[in-house]
Amino acid sequence: MAPSRAIFSSAKRCQACNAFSRLIQYQSRQPSSLLCRFQSTNSTPASNQGPLSNIRVLDMTRVLAGPYCTQMLGDLGAEIIKIEHPTRGDDTRAWGPPYATYSDTSSSSGPGESAYFLSVNRNKKSVGLSFQSPKGVEILHQLVKNCDVLVENYIPGALKKYSLDYATLSALNPSLIYASITGYGQTGPYSQRAGYDVMVEAEFGLMHITGARDGPPVKVGVAVTDLTTGLYTANAILASLIARGQDPERKGQHVDVALSDCQTATLANIASSVLISGKKDGGRWGTAHPSIVPYKGFKTADGDILLGGGNDRLYGVLCDRIEKPEWKEDARFTTNALRVQHRDVLEQMIESVTSQKSTAQWLEIFEGSGMPYAPINDVKTTLESEHSQARGMVTEVEHAACGSMKVVSPPVKYSKEGMVGVRSAPPSWARGQGRCWGSCWEWERRR
Repeated sequence: MAPSRAIFSSAKRCQACNAFSRLIQYQSRQPSSLLCRFQSTNSTPASNQGPLSNIRVLDMTRVLAGPYCTQMLGDLGAEIIKIEHPTRGDDTRAWGPPYATYSDTSSSSGPGESAYFLSVNRNKKSVGLSFQSPKGVEILHQLVKNCDVLVENYIPGALKKYSLDYATLSALNPSLIYASITGYGQTGPYSQRAGYDVMVEAEFGLMHITGARDGPPVKVGVAVTDLTTGLYTANAILASLIARGQDPERKGQHVDVALSDCQTATLANIASSVLISGKKDGGRWGTAHPSIVPYKGFKTADGDILLGGGNDRLYGVLCDRIEKPEWKEDARFTTNALRVQHRDVLEQMIESVTSQKSTAQWLEIFEGSGMPYAPINDVKTTLESEHSQARGMVTEVEHAACGSMKVVSPPVKYSKEGMVGVRSAPPSWARGQGRCWGSCWEWERRR
Protein backbone atom coordinates (compact mmCIF):
# COMPACT_ATOMS: atom_id res chain seq x y z
CA MET A 1 0.00 0.00 0.00
CA ALA A 2 3.00 2.30 0.27
CA PRO A 3 3.59 4.64 -2.66
CA SER A 4 6.67 3.64 -4.63
CA ARG A 5 7.26 7.28 -5.47
CA ALA A 6 8.23 9.94 -2.93
CA ILE A 7 5.17 11.80 -1.72
CA PHE A 8 6.97 15.14 -2.03
CA SER A 9 9.48 15.59 -4.82
CA SER A 10 11.80 18.56 -4.38
CA ALA A 11 9.90 20.49 -7.03
CA LYS A 12 6.55 19.77 -5.46
CA ARG A 13 7.86 20.62 -2.03
CA CYS A 14 8.98 24.00 -3.33
CA GLN A 15 5.62 24.59 -4.99
CA ALA A 16 3.78 23.83 -1.77
CA CYS A 17 6.18 25.96 0.28
CA ASN A 18 5.76 28.86 -2.13
CA ALA A 19 1.98 28.55 -1.99
CA PHE A 20 2.14 28.47 1.79
CA SER A 21 4.40 31.51 1.83
CA ARG A 22 2.00 33.44 -0.39
CA LEU A 23 -0.81 32.41 1.91
CA ILE A 24 0.97 33.80 4.97
CA GLN A 25 1.61 37.07 3.13
CA TYR A 26 -2.05 37.23 2.17
CA GLN A 27 -3.11 36.72 5.77
CA SER A 28 -0.77 39.37 7.08
CA ARG A 29 -2.46 41.89 4.82
CA GLN A 30 -5.97 40.80 5.81
CA PRO A 31 -6.02 39.99 9.54
CA SER A 32 -9.78 40.45 9.82
CA SER A 33 -10.54 37.80 7.19
CA LEU A 34 -8.75 34.64 8.19
CA LEU A 35 -7.93 32.39 5.30
CA CYS A 36 -5.97 29.76 7.14
CA ARG A 37 -5.65 28.82 10.79
CA PHE A 38 -3.19 26.23 11.99
CA GLN A 39 -3.62 23.79 14.83
CA SER A 40 -1.51 20.93 16.02
CA THR A 41 -1.31 18.14 18.51
CA ASN A 42 1.56 16.56 20.37
CA SER A 43 4.24 15.42 17.97
CA THR A 44 4.17 11.78 16.91
CA PRO A 45 6.90 9.63 18.45
CA ALA A 46 9.37 8.05 16.05
CA SER A 47 8.35 4.51 17.04
CA ASN A 48 4.93 2.85 17.06
CA GLN A 49 3.86 4.52 13.82
CA GLY A 50 1.42 1.86 12.62
CA PRO A 51 0.96 0.04 9.29
CA LEU A 52 -0.45 3.12 7.53
CA SER A 53 2.40 5.43 8.55
CA ASN A 54 3.31 6.03 4.88
CA ILE A 55 -0.25 7.09 3.99
CA ARG A 56 -1.40 10.70 4.07
CA VAL A 57 -5.12 11.49 4.33
CA LEU A 58 -6.76 14.84 3.65
CA ASP A 59 -9.80 14.92 5.93
CA MET A 60 -12.44 17.34 4.61
CA THR A 61 -15.23 15.91 6.75
CA ARG A 62 -17.28 17.26 9.62
CA VAL A 63 -19.41 15.96 12.49
CA LEU A 64 -19.26 12.15 12.96
CA ALA A 65 -19.23 9.61 10.09
CA GLY A 66 -16.25 11.11 8.26
CA PRO A 67 -14.19 12.05 11.33
CA TYR A 68 -14.82 8.57 12.78
CA CYS A 69 -13.52 7.03 9.55
CA THR A 70 -10.37 9.15 9.43
CA GLN A 71 -9.73 8.65 13.14
CA MET A 72 -9.59 4.90 12.54
CA LEU A 73 -7.07 5.46 9.74
CA GLY A 74 -5.09 7.70 12.08
CA ASP A 75 -5.15 5.03 14.78
CA LEU A 76 -3.47 2.73 12.24
CA GLY A 77 -0.73 5.28 11.66
CA ALA A 78 -1.94 7.36 8.71
CA GLU A 79 -1.11 11.05 8.79
CA ILE A 80 -4.46 12.86 8.96
CA ILE A 81 -4.63 16.51 7.92
CA LYS A 82 -8.05 17.78 8.93
CA ILE A 83 -9.40 20.77 6.99
CA GLU A 84 -11.70 22.99 9.07
CA HIS A 85 -13.55 26.26 8.70
CA PRO A 86 -10.92 28.97 9.35
CA THR A 87 -12.78 30.78 12.15
CA ARG A 88 -15.13 28.30 13.83
CA GLY A 89 -13.71 24.90 12.96
CA ASP A 90 -15.68 21.68 12.76
CA ASP A 91 -19.37 22.07 13.63
CA THR A 92 -18.99 19.78 16.62
CA ARG A 93 -16.49 22.11 18.31
CA ALA A 94 -19.57 24.08 19.41
CA TRP A 95 -21.61 21.03 20.43
CA GLY A 96 -21.77 21.01 24.20
CA PRO A 97 -21.75 20.85 27.11
CA PRO A 98 -19.80 19.02 28.30
CA TYR A 99 -16.48 20.66 27.51
CA ALA A 100 -12.95 19.82 28.61
CA THR A 101 -11.86 22.99 30.40
CA TYR A 102 -8.72 24.83 29.40
CA SER A 103 -5.78 24.38 31.74
CA ASP A 104 -4.59 27.95 31.11
CA THR A 105 -7.55 30.30 30.84
CA SER A 106 -5.29 33.33 30.46
CA SER A 107 -4.29 32.27 26.94
CA SER A 108 -7.52 30.48 25.95
CA SER A 109 -11.07 31.78 25.84
CA GLY A 110 -14.42 30.04 25.64
CA PRO A 111 -15.95 27.13 27.53
CA GLY A 112 -13.29 24.63 26.49
CA GLU A 113 -12.95 21.78 23.99
CA SER A 114 -16.17 19.97 23.07
CA ALA A 115 -16.39 16.38 24.29
CA TYR A 116 -18.19 15.50 21.05
CA PHE A 117 -15.31 16.80 18.91
CA LEU A 118 -12.74 15.11 21.15
CA SER A 119 -14.43 11.73 20.64
CA VAL A 120 -13.56 11.36 16.93
CA ASN A 121 -10.53 13.52 16.18
CA ARG A 122 -7.48 12.08 17.91
CA ASN A 123 -4.30 11.38 15.90
CA LYS A 124 -4.97 14.33 13.57
CA LYS A 125 -3.46 17.65 12.61
CA SER A 126 -5.78 20.52 11.75
CA VAL A 127 -5.68 23.33 9.21
CA GLY A 128 -8.37 26.01 9.04
CA LEU A 129 -8.80 26.80 5.34
CA SER A 130 -11.39 28.71 3.32
CA PHE A 131 -12.75 27.28 0.06
CA GLN A 132 -14.00 30.77 -0.80
CA SER A 133 -10.51 32.07 -1.53
CA PRO A 134 -8.60 31.10 -4.69
CA LYS A 135 -5.46 30.97 -2.57
CA GLY A 136 -7.15 28.58 -0.18
CA VAL A 137 -8.07 26.32 -3.09
CA GLU A 138 -4.48 26.59 -4.36
CA ILE A 139 -3.19 25.32 -1.04
CA LEU A 140 -5.67 22.44 -1.11
CA HIS A 141 -4.59 21.53 -4.63
CA GLN A 142 -0.97 21.39 -3.50
CA LEU A 143 -1.95 19.16 -0.60
CA VAL A 144 -4.00 16.90 -2.86
CA LYS A 145 -1.01 16.35 -5.15
CA ASN A 146 0.82 14.88 -2.20
CA CYS A 147 -1.93 12.89 -0.48
CA ASP A 148 -2.99 9.28 -0.89
CA VAL A 149 -6.58 9.67 0.28
CA LEU A 150 -9.17 12.44 0.49
CA VAL A 151 -12.37 12.00 2.50
CA GLU A 152 -15.24 14.50 2.20
CA ASN A 153 -18.89 14.62 3.28
CA TYR A 154 -20.50 17.39 1.25
CA ILE A 155 -23.72 17.13 -0.77
CA PRO A 156 -22.92 15.73 -4.25
CA GLY A 157 -21.73 18.49 -6.55
CA ALA A 158 -21.14 21.04 -3.78
CA LEU A 159 -17.35 20.94 -4.11
CA LYS A 160 -17.30 21.26 -7.90
CA LYS A 161 -17.65 25.04 -7.81
CA TYR A 162 -14.47 25.19 -5.73
CA SER A 163 -12.59 22.85 -8.12
CA LEU A 164 -12.43 20.26 -5.34
CA ASP A 165 -14.52 17.57 -7.03
CA TYR A 166 -13.19 14.12 -7.92
CA ALA A 167 -12.75 14.85 -11.63
CA THR A 168 -10.61 17.91 -10.95
CA LEU A 169 -8.52 16.44 -8.15
CA SER A 170 -7.94 13.07 -9.83
CA ALA A 171 -6.48 14.98 -12.78
CA LEU A 172 -4.00 16.57 -10.37
CA ASN A 173 -3.24 13.26 -8.67
CA PRO A 174 -4.36 10.13 -10.59
CA SER A 175 -3.38 7.96 -7.60
CA LEU A 176 -5.79 9.76 -5.29
CA ILE A 177 -8.45 7.72 -3.50
CA TYR A 178 -11.38 10.12 -3.11
CA ALA A 179 -14.02 8.93 -0.64
CA SER A 180 -17.37 10.73 -0.55
CA ILE A 181 -19.69 10.24 2.43
CA THR A 182 -23.24 11.53 1.94
CA GLY A 183 -26.69 10.92 3.31
CA TYR A 184 -28.06 9.33 0.15
CA GLY A 185 -25.19 8.76 -2.28
CA GLN A 186 -23.89 10.33 -5.48
CA THR A 187 -26.81 8.96 -7.52
CA GLY A 188 -30.49 8.21 -7.01
CA PRO A 189 -33.59 10.37 -6.48
CA TYR A 190 -32.53 11.48 -2.98
CA SER A 191 -28.91 12.33 -3.79
CA GLN A 192 -29.31 16.09 -3.33
CA ARG A 193 -30.88 15.82 0.10
CA ALA A 194 -28.92 16.67 3.22
CA GLY A 195 -29.17 13.95 5.82
CA TYR A 196 -28.17 13.52 9.43
CA ASP A 197 -27.99 10.09 11.02
CA VAL A 198 -31.42 10.34 12.66
CA MET A 199 -33.17 11.10 9.35
CA VAL A 200 -31.63 8.02 7.77
CA GLU A 201 -32.48 5.92 10.84
CA ALA A 202 -36.09 7.03 10.40
CA GLU A 203 -36.39 6.56 6.65
CA PHE A 204 -34.44 3.34 6.23
CA GLY A 205 -35.98 1.02 8.76
CA LEU A 206 -33.90 1.25 11.93
CA MET A 207 -36.14 3.55 13.94
CA HIS A 208 -39.21 1.49 13.07
CA ILE A 209 -37.70 -1.59 14.72
CA THR A 210 -36.23 0.24 17.74
CA GLY A 211 -38.14 0.90 20.95
CA ALA A 212 -40.55 -0.79 23.34
CA ARG A 213 -43.02 -3.30 21.92
CA ASP A 214 -46.04 -1.05 22.46
CA GLY A 215 -44.20 2.28 22.37
CA PRO A 216 -43.35 4.80 19.66
CA PRO A 217 -40.30 4.43 17.40
CA VAL A 218 -37.12 5.79 18.96
CA LYS A 219 -33.62 6.54 17.74
CA VAL A 220 -30.68 4.49 18.89
CA GLY A 221 -28.77 6.00 21.83
CA VAL A 222 -25.71 6.83 19.69
CA ALA A 223 -25.62 7.83 16.02
CA VAL A 224 -25.05 4.25 14.97
CA THR A 225 -25.72 4.86 11.27
CA ASP A 226 -22.98 7.49 11.18
CA LEU A 227 -20.60 5.16 12.99
CA THR A 228 -21.43 2.23 10.72
CA THR A 229 -20.88 4.44 7.68
CA GLY A 230 -17.51 5.49 9.06
CA LEU A 231 -16.56 1.83 9.47
CA TYR A 232 -17.67 0.96 5.93
CA THR A 233 -15.75 3.94 4.53
CA ALA A 234 -12.53 3.08 6.35
CA ASN A 235 -12.85 -0.50 5.10
CA ALA A 236 -13.44 0.75 1.53
CA ILE A 237 -10.38 3.01 1.72
CA LEU A 238 -8.18 0.13 2.86
CA ALA A 239 -9.51 -2.02 0.00
CA SER A 240 -8.85 0.84 -2.43
CA LEU A 241 -5.28 1.20 -1.21
CA ILE A 242 -4.72 -2.51 -1.83
CA ALA A 243 -6.32 -2.25 -5.28
CA ARG A 244 -4.10 0.73 -6.11
CA GLY A 245 -1.04 -1.21 -5.04
CA GLN A 246 -2.02 -4.04 -7.40
CA ASP A 247 -2.58 -1.67 -10.33
CA PRO A 248 0.54 -1.21 -12.51
CA GLU A 249 -0.55 2.38 -13.15
CA ARG A 250 -1.34 2.98 -9.46
CA LYS A 251 -4.69 4.55 -10.31
CA GLY A 252 -6.92 5.72 -7.49
CA GLN A 253 -10.71 5.76 -7.57
CA HIS A 254 -13.87 7.47 -6.33
CA VAL A 255 -15.53 5.70 -3.39
CA ASP A 256 -19.24 6.53 -2.95
CA VAL A 257 -20.56 5.75 0.56
CA ALA A 258 -24.12 6.65 1.57
CA LEU A 259 -25.59 6.55 5.07
CA SER A 260 -28.80 5.21 3.52
CA ASP A 261 -26.98 2.27 1.91
CA CYS A 262 -25.01 1.46 5.05
CA GLN A 263 -28.17 1.59 7.14
CA THR A 264 -29.98 -0.73 4.72
CA ALA A 265 -27.04 -3.16 4.72
CA THR A 266 -26.93 -3.33 8.52
CA LEU A 267 -30.59 -4.33 8.77
CA ALA A 268 -28.97 -7.74 8.25
CA ASN A 269 -31.19 -10.60 9.44
CA ILE A 270 -34.25 -8.34 9.71
CA ALA A 271 -33.95 -7.36 6.04
CA SER A 272 -33.31 -10.98 5.10
CA SER A 273 -36.47 -12.07 6.93
CA VAL A 274 -38.54 -9.58 4.94
CA LEU A 275 -36.95 -10.61 1.63
CA ILE A 276 -37.46 -14.31 2.30
CA SER A 277 -40.99 -14.10 3.75
CA GLY A 278 -42.29 -11.28 1.59
CA LYS A 279 -43.98 -9.91 4.71
CA LYS A 280 -43.48 -6.75 6.78
CA ASP A 281 -41.03 -6.84 9.64
CA GLY A 282 -42.20 -7.65 13.14
CA GLY A 283 -41.88 -4.09 14.40
CA ARG A 284 -40.34 -3.11 17.72
CA TRP A 285 -39.24 -5.63 20.31
CA GLY A 286 -37.56 -3.51 22.98
CA THR A 287 -34.69 -5.58 24.40
CA ALA A 288 -36.33 -8.81 23.22
CA HIS A 289 -35.60 -10.87 20.08
CA PRO A 290 -38.36 -11.68 17.58
CA SER A 291 -37.20 -15.28 17.10
CA ILE A 292 -35.60 -16.29 20.42
CA VAL A 293 -37.16 -16.66 23.90
CA PRO A 294 -35.98 -15.97 26.57
CA TYR A 295 -33.75 -13.23 25.21
CA LYS A 296 -34.37 -9.81 26.78
CA GLY A 297 -33.84 -7.55 29.74
CA PHE A 298 -35.54 -8.48 33.01
CA LYS A 299 -36.06 -6.32 36.09
CA THR A 300 -34.09 -7.11 39.21
CA ALA A 301 -34.62 -5.75 42.71
CA ASP A 302 -32.40 -2.75 41.93
CA GLY A 303 -31.92 -2.59 38.16
CA ASP A 304 -31.99 -4.79 35.07
CA ILE A 305 -30.23 -7.85 33.72
CA LEU A 306 -30.26 -9.22 30.19
CA LEU A 307 -30.54 -12.98 29.80
CA GLY A 308 -29.95 -14.89 26.56
CA GLY A 309 -31.36 -18.41 26.40
CA GLY A 310 -30.46 -18.79 22.73
CA ASN A 311 -31.19 -22.53 22.48
CA ASP A 312 -32.88 -25.32 24.43
CA ARG A 313 -29.75 -26.19 26.41
CA LEU A 314 -29.21 -22.60 27.52
CA TYR A 315 -32.87 -22.31 28.46
CA GLY A 316 -32.33 -25.32 30.70
CA VAL A 317 -29.31 -23.64 32.30
CA LEU A 318 -31.43 -20.57 33.03
CA CYS A 319 -34.14 -22.67 34.66
CA ASP A 320 -31.58 -24.40 36.87
CA ARG A 321 -29.85 -21.18 37.92
CA ILE A 322 -33.10 -19.44 38.89
CA GLU A 323 -34.13 -22.64 40.74
CA LYS A 324 -37.09 -23.43 38.50
CA PRO A 325 -35.99 -26.77 36.95
CA GLU A 326 -39.62 -27.82 36.46
CA TRP A 327 -40.01 -25.19 33.74
CA LYS A 328 -37.77 -27.30 31.51
CA GLU A 329 -40.49 -29.94 31.34
CA ASP A 330 -43.43 -27.55 30.93
CA ALA A 331 -45.07 -28.50 27.62
CA ARG A 332 -45.42 -24.83 26.67
CA PHE A 333 -41.67 -24.21 26.80
CA THR A 334 -39.83 -27.37 25.69
CA THR A 335 -38.67 -25.91 22.34
CA ASN A 336 -37.73 -22.43 21.21
CA ALA A 337 -40.67 -22.36 18.79
CA LEU A 338 -43.06 -23.07 21.68
CA ARG A 339 -41.36 -20.50 23.87
CA VAL A 340 -41.78 -17.89 21.13
CA GLN A 341 -45.47 -18.86 20.92
CA HIS A 342 -45.90 -18.45 24.68
CA ARG A 343 -43.48 -15.53 25.01
CA ASP A 344 -45.62 -13.28 27.23
CA VAL A 345 -46.33 -15.98 29.80
CA LEU A 346 -42.74 -17.19 30.10
CA GLU A 347 -41.24 -13.71 30.27
CA GLN A 348 -43.60 -12.73 33.08
CA MET A 349 -42.73 -15.91 34.96
CA ILE A 350 -39.00 -15.24 34.67
CA GLU A 351 -39.33 -11.61 35.78
CA SER A 352 -41.35 -12.64 38.82
CA VAL A 353 -38.20 -14.48 39.91
CA THR A 354 -35.47 -12.06 38.81
CA SER A 355 -37.17 -9.15 40.57
CA GLN A 356 -36.59 -10.83 43.92
CA LYS A 357 -32.79 -10.41 43.95
CA SER A 358 -30.36 -7.59 43.16
CA THR A 359 -28.45 -7.38 39.90
CA ALA A 360 -25.20 -8.17 41.71
CA GLN A 361 -26.72 -11.31 43.23
CA TRP A 362 -27.89 -12.53 39.82
CA LEU A 363 -24.48 -11.84 38.28
CA GLU A 364 -22.93 -14.06 40.92
CA ILE A 365 -25.55 -16.77 40.33
CA PHE A 366 -25.03 -16.84 36.55
CA GLU A 367 -21.22 -16.59 36.72
CA GLY A 368 -19.67 -19.71 35.18
CA SER A 369 -23.00 -21.02 33.88
CA GLY A 370 -22.07 -20.77 30.20
CA MET A 371 -25.25 -18.83 29.53
CA PRO A 372 -24.93 -15.31 28.09
CA TYR A 373 -25.99 -12.68 30.62
CA ALA A 374 -25.15 -9.07 31.35
CA PRO A 375 -26.14 -6.20 33.61
CA ILE A 376 -27.63 -3.20 31.82
CA ASN A 377 -25.07 -0.56 32.77
CA ASP A 378 -24.92 3.18 32.24
CA VAL A 379 -21.98 4.64 30.31
CA LYS A 380 -20.00 5.76 33.38
CA THR A 381 -20.21 2.28 34.87
CA THR A 382 -19.16 0.84 31.52
CA LEU A 383 -16.02 2.96 31.28
CA GLU A 384 -15.08 2.33 34.90
CA SER A 385 -15.77 -1.42 34.85
CA GLU A 386 -12.94 -3.79 35.69
CA HIS A 387 -13.27 -5.39 32.27
CA SER A 388 -12.97 -2.11 30.35
CA GLN A 389 -9.96 -1.20 32.48
CA ALA A 390 -8.36 -4.61 31.98
CA ARG A 391 -8.89 -4.35 28.21
CA GLY A 392 -7.31 -0.90 28.12
CA MET A 393 -10.39 0.79 26.70
CA VAL A 394 -9.56 4.17 28.23
CA THR A 395 -6.34 6.00 27.35
CA GLU A 396 -4.93 9.12 28.98
CA VAL A 397 -3.37 11.69 26.64
CA GLU A 398 -1.92 15.17 26.99
CA HIS A 399 -3.96 17.86 25.23
CA ALA A 400 -2.24 21.09 24.15
CA ALA A 401 -4.85 23.37 25.74
CA CYS A 402 -6.62 21.21 28.32
CA GLY A 403 -3.82 19.16 29.80
CA SER A 404 -4.31 15.52 30.70
CA MET A 405 -7.56 13.98 29.45
CA LYS A 406 -9.06 10.54 28.93
CA VAL A 407 -10.23 9.20 25.57
CA VAL A 408 -11.76 5.91 24.48
CA SER A 409 -9.07 3.61 23.06
CA PRO A 410 -9.07 1.80 19.70
CA PRO A 411 -10.92 -1.48 20.33
CA VAL A 412 -8.93 -4.03 18.29
CA LYS A 413 -5.96 -5.78 19.90
CA TYR A 414 -3.11 -7.08 17.70
CA SER A 415 -0.48 -9.66 18.55
CA LYS A 416 2.16 -7.49 16.86
CA GLU A 417 3.20 -4.28 18.57
CA GLY A 418 2.84 -0.92 16.87
CA MET A 419 -0.23 -1.75 14.79
CA VAL A 420 -2.57 0.77 16.37
CA GLY A 421 -2.37 3.47 18.98
CA VAL A 422 -3.40 6.84 20.37
CA ARG A 423 -0.37 8.91 19.41
CA SER A 424 -1.81 12.38 19.95
CA ALA A 425 -4.79 14.15 21.47
CA PRO A 426 -7.36 15.83 19.22
CA PRO A 427 -6.14 19.17 17.81
CA SER A 428 -6.95 22.24 19.86
CA TRP A 429 -8.81 25.20 18.37
CA ALA A 430 -7.62 27.45 21.17
CA ARG A 431 -3.93 27.50 20.27
CA GLY A 432 -2.53 27.73 16.75
CA GLN A 433 1.07 26.58 16.57
CA GLY A 434 1.63 26.18 12.85
CA ARG A 435 3.28 22.78 13.13
CA CYS A 436 0.99 20.99 10.69
CA TRP A 437 2.74 22.37 7.63
CA GLY A 438 6.19 21.85 9.04
CA SER A 439 5.38 18.24 9.80
CA CYS A 440 4.43 17.66 6.16
CA TRP A 441 7.96 18.52 5.10
CA GLU A 442 9.46 16.56 7.99
CA TRP A 443 7.34 13.56 7.03
CA GLU A 444 8.83 13.55 3.53
CA ARG A 445 12.35 14.09 4.85
CA ARG A 446 12.02 10.95 7.00
CA ARG A 447 10.81 8.98 3.95
